Amino acid sequence: MVEKENRSKSKSPIYLSLILLIGIILLYLTVPAVENFVAEAYEVLSSGDEKKISDWVDQFGWAGPLVLILAMTAQMVVLVVPTPLLMVIAVLAYGPLIGSGIILIGIFIASSIAYVLGSALGNPVVEKLLGHKSKNKMKGFLKNYGFWAVIIVRFSPFLSNDAISLVAGIMKMGFWKFIAATMLGILPLTLLIAYFEESESLQTGLIWIGAISFVGFVVYVWIDKNRKTNNYQT
Repeated sequence: MVEKENRSKSKSPIYLSLILLIGIILLYLTVPAVENFVAEAYEVLSSGDEKKISDWVDQFGWAGPLVLILAMTAQMVVLVVPTPLLMVIAVLAYGPLIGSGIILIGIFIASSIAYVLGSALGNPVVEKLLGHKSKNKMKGFLKNYGFWAVIIVRFSPFLSNDAISLVAGIMKMGFWKFIAATMLGILPLTLLIAYFEESESLQTGLIWIGAISFVGFVVYVWIDKNRKTNNYQT
């Protein structure tokens, strides 16, 4: 009985994410104003213009953070705009403290929904979204490095955040393990974006973040391969 209750509790975030996703889809299909809003949002966000997106978000006032969180969620599913750009917009529009909070909440919700989608849709549909090669690469990466693979992908602004969430769902990685790795990876990236945005050297900062994460990943893979080789020989 206790084991049954624990299993039910562990799956509750997945059920909540699924309910949220279904609710959004139903609103889009049944409320014309929501459909119009989505069309306008897609046009603005897909422009990739930082100032245009920031001005568009500003017009919503107190609801702006909610719009950004919804945009991050949509990005995970339909790949409208790169996540790092939305993170920059959040900090630009609301400052480093509130902006960072918006980013962390948005990534948590978006990652949860993408994980649920991967788990529910399975290999064939996710492969159509990501492509056969990208999906298999991410699966191999996640299989070899698990928890650390998620952290590395989240920390790098140039790796595919949406892919790791979908594939983690496919591979039935523990939900809380996945979320913990997601937040551990995204937190330092968020803080660095907030810092570099304040110092007005964001582009240079993102290049440095990308370079550091790439070098760190290469070093980690090299150490891990040597460790496995030594273990095999002994």
